[in-house]
Amino acid sequence: MPHFHIDYSANLETVVDFTDFCHVIRRTALQTGVFPLAGIRVRATPCPHYAIADGAPEHGFIDLSVRLREGRPLDTRKAATAAIFEAARAYLAPVMARQPVALSMEMRNIDAALSPKTGSIRDFLQTDDT
Repeated sequence: MPHFHIDYSANLETVVDFTDFCHVIRRTALQTGVFPLAGIRVRATPCPHYAIADGAPEHGFIDLSVRLREGRPLDTRKAATAAIFEAARAYLAPVMARQPVALSMEMRNIDAALSPKTGSIRDFLQTDDT
């Protein structure tokens, strides 16, 4: 695994293609060489209820949270975070130029002893799907 979870203010649904954004994050995560193809999961969830800064309705937010199994060195995680954040920033730049949007990201470790896993994705994976 890692899990990439994108929370966003629902007012951005009409100006950001979140399906495409999920694929940008997936491809970038894979290109870092840090995350195994079969483990990458990216999802986006709209938040219909939110309040930002001064409450102006045009304000939006996108928060990318990455959870991954512990064990990767800090420098590796920093480099992956920088690459993924830069890809997100570049993708969202046209929207952010037109309206106020806060973009944030956090990567954190999951305690492997407390996170059992099973699945059959690897059994069905087409390795050329990048």
